Amino acid sequence: MSGPILIWGAGAIGGTLGAFLARAGEDVLLVDVVADHVAACAGPGLAIEGPVDAFVQRVPAVTPDRVTGTFDRTILAVKAHHTKDAIAALAPHLADDGWVLSAQNGLNELEIARAVGERRSIGCFVNFGADWLGPGRILFGNRATVAVGELDGTIGPRIREIHRLLSIFEPDAILTDDVWGYLWGKLGYGAMLFATALDMGSMSENFDRPRYAPVWRRLGQEVMAVARAKGVRPRGFNGYDPDAFMPGAPDAGALASIRAMADFNRPGAKTHSGIWRDLAVRRRRTEVDAQIAVIGEIAAGLGIDTPAIRTLVALIHDVEEGRRPQAWETLDVLLAVCETAPPLA
Repeated sequence: MSGPILIWGAGAIGGTLGAFLARAGEDVLLVDVVADHVAACAGPGLAIEGPVDAFVQRVPAVTPDRVTGTFDRTILAVKAHHTKDAIAALAPHLADDGWVLSAQNGLNELEIARAVGERRSIGCFVNFGADWLGPGRILFGNRATVAVGELDGTIGPRIREIHRLLSIFEPDAILTDDVWGYLWGKLGYGAMLFATALDMGSMSENFDRPRYAPVWRRLGQEVMAVARAKGVRPRGFNGYDPDAFMPGAPDAGALASIRAMADFNRPGAKTHSGIWRDLAVRRRRTEVDAQIAVIGEIAAGLGIDTPAIRTLVALIHDVEEGRRPQAWETLDVLLAVCETAPPLA
């Protein structure tokens, strides 16, 4: 394939990927709605700040209204709740044999497939830590698992080439025939990260507090129950062991995984989740409906009750709309639900 790699969404994830690919000599075009950020990337350059790496890279960049032509290769890196609008905007620029890789959180591959066709939707799992600090500045806080795979599990030349591209950024990137396993694994972990955003503590501080172990255990169990009912075997990564959160699994395994997640997050420069930053720093709505509420909707269709997920979504909305503070007392509301919820079968 020829022509630039179109990266739609040049924030923490898309910007980091774009800077690394451009530095390696790949032809990249960033697209972002923040005009000042676009000007910085295309002008003085996009600064990737340590501790993992630190460099400044000029990357061609435009706002969505300035995109012209068609592209074989597109990486979509917008927030999950912006997927529908973004895919509608980029679809006219997608070549007939082109593909869209979802470098996002959630099950956005399904939305992309509905819009452009399953064959043109590529699954991708990203867990590295990065934060958009301002126009032309991104913190690359820690390395973590990156995995890519075709939605149907096939391994062919196309996915091998995409894996090569991602390996420029993450040398240990995984080429998988089970990308859905990674995506569902991230949903379990992601539900926990949303809960850590209910207070002002860091991710590791939340996981380190024994008082809140029932929260992480119950959220993990609810997501794993839904995944199991869907016939998916979630994959583990970076301390998160999905098997330890399966309904009926011994508590000891879940507690060990919670400690491992705390250990993984503790040394990183990215101390808080992107969800926390949306609430505490950027003062904007989170991806909770597109990532977490959808799990509850799937669960309801399968006859599975998910009171912890339902309460988590409501509490995030409360914080977004100023009805509750980001404080331990808000997490305590979720704790009470998790401690009294009936066991999952």
